[in-house]
This record gives sequence, structure tokens and C-alpha cells, in this order.
Amino acid sequence: MTYDEFNQLCRSMPATTYVVVQWNNAHVWKVGGKVFAIGGWGEKDKPAYVFKTSELNFDFLKEQEGYKPAPYFASRGMKWIQHFDTQAKTDEELRYYLKESYRIVSLGLTKRLQKELGVNQ
Repeated sequence: MTYDEFNQLCRSMPATTYVVVQWNNAHVWKVGGKVFAIGGWGEKDKPAYVFKTSELNFDFLKEQEGYKPAPYFASRGMKWIQHFDTQAKTDEELRYYLKESYRIVSLGLTKRLQKELGVNQ
């Protein structure tokens, strides 16, 4: 997945906002002011993507090739994973986890904000 494809996917989700320059020129996507996905921070200028996961998915993904606990986030006990395998065969999997991250983060918003944003209706 390229950064353009990543940004297009995140843009397609309801009530998202894009922060153009934040955290070392990363592509940062938020819902309700809360981060749900980050494109950037790859080694040697290779694409990498960071997203929030459930505890179960975190435990599973941290052991899988092409994934690791996300720098900064995971070291603070948060369940965030970094995907750094840019092979096209993992794109569908990555799309699923990015959508799931959006869902998890949006469900953490207040019911009032969810209603205002029109998410999880």
C-alpha cells in the first residue's frame, strides 16, 4: 500500500480529519480528534503504518512477520501495531486493520460526539 492509497482509504471513512504535518511529517488520521491511523515512521524511508488494535489482535500481530508493536505507543502499554511489510499481498489485511482501528477509536468517543459526527449509528 502506498501513502496515497492509505490516505484515500482513511479519507473514505466517515468524519475523519487529516493532519498534514504532525509527528515527524507523518500522515496522521483522526476521528473525533482522536488518532486512529498513522502513515510514516518506516525504516530507511520505506512506508509503514501504525494503527490501534484489540488486545487479541495485538497479541497475534506482534508475533507475525511484517508487524511489530508500534514505537512509542506500545512502549507505554497501548495496543498499537506498526505494519511495515509493503508487499501488495498484505494490502487487504492492512485495510481490515485500519478500518478496525477506526471502529475501535470511534467507539471510544462519547455517545454525544458519535451522534454529532454520525458514526456508529
